Amino acid sequence: MTMIDETSTQSITFKNLTTEQVQADLADLGVPPRLARLLQVAAVRKGEYPQSVPGVSAKLLERVREKTNIPNLKLVEKLVSSRDGFAKYLFRGQREMPFEAVRIPLLHRPEDAKYIVCVSSQVGCAMACEFCATGRMGFKGNLAAWEIVDQVVKIQADSEHPVRGVVFMGMGEPMLNYANVMQAANILSESCGMAISGKAITISTVGIVPGIRRFTAERHRFRLVVSLTSADPELRRQLMPIEQTYPTPQLFDAIREYHEATRRRVTLAWIMMSGVNTREKDAVQLAELTHGLPVKIDLIDVNDPTGRFHPPSPEELHSFRDALTKHLGAPVDRRYSGGKDIHAACGMLAGTYRSRSSEM
Repeated sequence: MTMIDETSTQSITFKNLTTEQVQADLADLGVPPRLARLLQVAAVRKGEYPQSVPGVSAKLLERVREKTNIPNLKLVEKLVSSRDGFAKYLFRGQREMPFEAVRIPLLHRPEDAKYIVCVSSQVGCAMACEFCATGRMGFKGNLAAWEIVDQVVKIQADSEHPVRGVVFMGMGEPMLNYANVMQAANILSESCGMAISGKAITISTVGIVPGIRRFTAERHRFRLVVSLTSADPELRRQLMPIEQTYPTPQLFDAIREYHEATRRRVTLAWIMMSGVNTREKDAVQLAELTHGLPVKIDLIDVNDPTGRFHPPSPEELHSFRDALTKHLGAPVDRRYSGGKDIHAACGMLAGTYRSRSSEM
């Protein structure tokens, strides 16, 4: 198993293709659908070719190896939080710049212990949100579908319990790498891929309107989360420059179209910053903006290593939740953002590692 680069001359890349695409691409070699499915399972889940397959000649398997390749990420470093068990993995793929993924433990029910993996879709990010370390990196490049898929594969291989969900909330803006993100999500959810339920895969966006509209039109079964953080367009523009490109009214036109097409409740992520967006007037503005639209609010503490922004105090949080209940009347969840001690929490991923001597 070797890592490949973008100059590879191999024509068919596993982990980059759905099972249907693999079947179509291998048909010219005389590979029947059943064998194509077996190859996909072995390549995606184990990162290797089967040594032998009953009823299949060694010559045919050799032809498959000659015409295909199985790329694999290189693990640079793994860190596990001593506080809450969150694990951060630093990977390197087909370019020098590393990127990160986070394993989120859900172990409170021993009979259903599992993990969620937070994957990156890009190296760095062009969105430049004021409260996000990834945004301060700038955009370095899109990840290929296989690089996204292999984050989950490698973490599953390193885990005691099964991975049951994937959230595209790591480095990058998923809607700006749309084709590769949806391809990866399809591979992760199909039966010959990682067999993760489509309903357990979440695509997050800061508000890329064309991406939301395309997502709506294509009727994907994956969940959509929109990072809003402020219902005040001027404040949102200061915190999230995307507001200048896709203003809040235009964004909510797309969100309402999504709800009308899918009838799904829309999840809005709200990064809480003390004294900035956790006041009663923020709740009132949000209620006015979402009037008549079924929404769910995910409250997330800001994690800003620069010290510019701070999460709300317990009293401030309680007051803000009361205001949301009073004015909004919608479900409100506080999403735990773990791994702060290893810089694995929301907004802290920056593609760094502690020691170059730790490379494996």
